[in-house]
Amino acid sequence: MNKSHQKKYQHYSVGDFDSYDCLKLSKRFYLVLLFVLRGYIVWLLSVTNMRDRVSIISWIYPETSLFYLSLVSGAIGLFVVLIISLRRPGAANWVQVSWIKCRTILITALLFDLLTHAIGYFIWQLLSLEWLVMQAMISITLMFLCYNSERFKINLEEFPQKIPEE
Repeated sequence: MNKSHQKKYQHYSVGDFDSYDCLKLSKRFYLVLLFVLRGYIVWLLSVTNMRDRVSIISWIYPETSLFYLSLVSGAIGLFVVLIISLRRPGAANWVQVSWIKCRTILITALLFDLLTHAIGYFIWQLLSLEWLVMQAMISITLMFLCYNSERFKINLEEFPQKIPEE
């Protein structure tokens, strides 16, 4: 193992690695993914609410158009979830190529989500300016976290390989 390789991993313990000797995914990765998938999370929460299946959606998304747009931007996040679930030794080449591009895919999802909120504000007048500013601040912060995390960078550089039997 060369010195730069050792230095890259010096802050991590044995518990930070998975069974394929890859660094476990960054919490920032999951945080961005949860934000992108929030429309689907709200939808799942509303479906499991037996008393009133629409109240949670209408509380978080007062205009149903925004809910549907959130589902569209969340579809990009679902693709990332698919990539994560297929990320294992011997995965198809498209999975490996997509994995390397996950940061770009997540940034695209964040930008598309922000664009849908901007459209909701400027064209349909569905949101308040405060809501749009809050969405922009959250999106920009999450984009910053995507690029500022060393662990996130390492995660994207690694892809599980079969570990030889000893």
